[in-house]
Parts: sequence; C-alpha cells; structure tokens
Amino acid sequence: MVLKPASPSPLPRNPGPSWGYRFLSRADVCLPGPLFNFLLYLGCGVAVAAMPAARRHSRTYLSLLRQRPARNAEIWRHFFAFALSLMRRLRAAEGHPHSCNAGADCEPFLTLMASGRPAFLGTFHLGDSDLLGFLLANFHRRVHMIRLRMENSSDTGRLGEQFGDWIRFIWSNQTEEIVFALKEAVQTGDLVAMKCDRPDYSSKLEPFRFLGAQRLFPFTIYHLALIFRVPVVFCLGLPDRPGQSLVASSAVFEPGLVEKKEGLARAREHFQAVLSWIESLLRQDPYLWLNFTPLNPVAQPGAGKDG
Repeated sequence: MVLKPASPSPLPRNPGPSWGYRFLSRADVCLPGPLFNFLLYLGCGVAVAAMPAARRHSRTYLSLLRQRPARNAEIWRHFFAFALSLMRRLRAAEGHPHSCNAGADCEPFLTLMASGRPAFLGTFHLGDSDLLGFLLANFHRRVHMIRLRMENSSDTGRLGEQFGDWIRFIWSNQTEEIVFALKEAVQTGDLVAMKCDRPDYSSKLEPFRFLGAQRLFPFTIYHLALIFRVPVVFCLGLPDRPGQSLVASSAVFEPGLVEKKEGLARAREHFQAVLSWIESLLRQDPYLWLNFTPLNPVAQPGAGKDG
C-alpha cells in the first residue's frame, strides 16, 4: 500500500453553501455574459475578505513566485482565476461544448494515447486540469480518475454522467479499494489519472526543487509505475479560447525492466524536470496555480529518497 489511509467520514466540503454551484449555473444562464462576469469578479472580493486562510496562502505563493510582496489586487485576481476555472467546469457539466486541443509539445503524449497501452497520467491543480480527465475521453480511452470525494461537488457527478462510458472514479477517501481498482485498470489497458501536487493523501513524499526551495511532493505515481511497469506522463489543461482548453504534456517516463534503485533515480530526474516545466508556466501566468492551501512544505535534511 502506497497511499496513506484517510478517514472515510465525514466527507470534506468545498468552500461555500451547498446550493452555491447550482446558483452559479443558474445565474450564468439568466444573466448576460458581461454582467455575470462583472458580478463574479465582485463576488471574488467577498471571498477574499471571508476566506483569510485561502487569502494568506495565495499571498505566500504569489510573493514567492514574484519575489516581492503580493498586492491585494493580485490576490483578488488569483481568486477570480479560480472562479473562471470553476465556471468552465460547471458549463461543461451542464452540457456546454468544451473541446481539448493538443499543444505543440504533445507528440509523445499523443503517441502514448494512440498505442492503447495502460499509463499513469499525472497532473496538478492548475488551469483547466480538473477537466482534463473528462476531455481525455475524446481519445476514446477509459480514464480512471483518483479523486477526493467531496460532499458538495455536483459538477463532478454531472460530468461523470455525461462521460460515463469513458470515465471511472477511484475515490481516495476509500483507500481499501484503491489497490484493487488500480490493478484492474492496468490489466484492462486503461489510463489512471491522479493529482501530484498536494501532499495530504500520500505517504510517499520526496523533496524536489520548486519555488526556491526543496519541497516535499507526492511521489506515489512513480512507485506505482515501477510496480505495474507502465509509463507515466504529466499533462495539463490550459485555458485557451472560450469553450476550449489546450493540453500540454511532459516527456514520457518509461519504467523499463530495471532495478528499483535505478528506476527511482530516473523517476526523480523526470519529476524534477516536470516541476521545472510547471514553474516556467507559472512565471508566464501566475494565476494558473489553483491551490489555495499551504505550499508544499520545505524538506528537512535527509527527507525522502528511501529507494
């Protein structure tokens, strides 16, 4: 077992009231687009004032990235970027057309998708990546998404209904089922998608250079790749034009038939390259980062690398 057990109840909740997503979807339909976006922007100001912890984490991240104290207007804009991303998910859940187009760097990823091989797909809470598992259904490959079951996330349920032939959920809250679900997915040649930025639900943490320090990141995906002998590729959904996302991907990690120590060393090199790529994207657009939680902790000397 490589995933840290999580308490099965109570289910965690997204911020806001239980009716919040339904209200946003209804307002999006009833109001003209410019008016809705203006009100959404004002509403983000309320969220900034009412959510001190998220505001503090946003300030820490933006200050580190920009190497100067973040301005209040930048934090507001960060909240607004999250709101726009949420609306793209809600619109897709309501059946609005949303397409995914491969970027110029996606040839290795596209080759892997066309091969029919099982694979682990890593991603981050970044841009439109929450939609990526659903958009990958366009490749006619079944995707098993490891997600945290939330009490009030109706968009996930509705998207799952729309893409039911191609999407399966593996709930990280239900750790007793994960290993069996992963084995079944790999044996049937499917894809498994998981987030690899928040350390909360992983017992395999390792230090990597990110935002000026050695920080602990989940490394579980590579241990799974070496156990099951399947490749790893990281892919992101980046906002493009209305109703469209652009897929960006890293080089493919092939575990090969090597000793565990050698495989882990190659995996660490691959993930460091992924994080350097992510950081370069954030320096171009800081508001792609949609984590409003504490930054990954700085590693103490000797942390990780147990291979």
